[in-house]
Amino acid sequence: MASRDPVADLRRIAFLLERAGEATYRVRAFRSAATKVAAMDDEELAARAAEGTLSEISGIGDVTARCIAESLGGEEPVYLRRLESTEGVDLPGAAGELREALRGDCHTHSDWSDGGSPIEEMALAAVELGHEYLVLTDHSPRLTVARGLPPARLRRQLDYVARLNDQLPDGFRILTGIEVDILDDGSLDQEDALLERLDVVVGSVHSKLRDESPRMTKRMVNAIANPHLDILGHMTGRKVAAAGEGDRGHRKGHTRPPSTFDLDRVIAACVEHGKAIEINSRPDRLDPPKRMLTVAVEAGCLFSIDTDAHAPGQLDWLGFGCERAALCKVPVERVVNTWSMDRLLEWTAGHA
Repeated sequence: MASRDPVADLRRIAFLLERAGEATYRVRAFRSAATKVAAMDDEELAARAAEGTLSEISGIGDVTARCIAESLGGEEPVYLRRLESTEGVDLPGAAGELREALRGDCHTHSDWSDGGSPIEEMALAAVELGHEYLVLTDHSPRLTVARGLPPARLRRQLDYVARLNDQLPDGFRILTGIEVDILDDGSLDQEDALLERLDVVVGSVHSKLRDESPRMTKRMVNAIANPHLDILGHMTGRKVAAAGEGDRGHRKGHTRPPSTFDLDRVIAACVEHGKAIEINSRPDRLDPPKRMLTVAVEAGCLFSIDTDAHAPGQLDWLGFGCERAALCKVPVERVVNTWSMDRLLEWTAGHA
């Protein structure tokens, strides 16, 4: 029986574990093992598998060693087969059609800020999911807890992404971006000249989430009016039941109430300035709530269905956002990441 690719099998297991919100240490074990195997000579790998000594290698444990041996033997690893069997069903009806229409993800993070994986791994996972583009939106400098990027580091990242794009498959591109903090007065936490260089700017409130409604409303409206902002990220800042330990270490059951603001004014500002409201697909956010989403639909808003992914497996959380969008009858043509990349970039450039 022909050998399978053990590196691909280990990466697929890590991806499925991340998507399911499993513990980070478990995901890391499979991804670390994949890195070890990729660096090994084929003959040594085969010999160790035959001798049963794979687990003696640092970074490869008993479970990952068994998966490698099964893969080298031409069998789908039992661990992978069990994960695939519980993968879930296709999205029904309108949600499925919307998911099929999505061409990319406008809100993702890498290990340059608080993500768990290199940009390359995020990009390759997006390619495997059939995306045409991935917008890299690491945090801005004020969010120090998330290792936000000051101007100098962001410039280095832009250069790095430009080089990386030359190495990625034809038909796919990493778009440059940022999740920029909306500051207390509604200004954006990055140099204007840098924001102007980026393909997509997501603006989010991360601090003083319990501000009184008038102050929060003014803050959000001012940010929406800024020509550099394209998408209003997780607009209420709420947290519902957390996704588990795999979700950047958040403990299960951690919740946070939504911020309070004048919804009609915020939505009117988005419509007036042609900005999109994010439908955040993270299971621990699902933001905005359906009642707010329905109001935004009726007002004629644009939307972006995003994962806010911090790991490759989380890039497949788009279905959660699509289900909510379908329930609230979000028109496909008003979801900006169903548009071609050229049209998306023309829209974002029109705000500057």
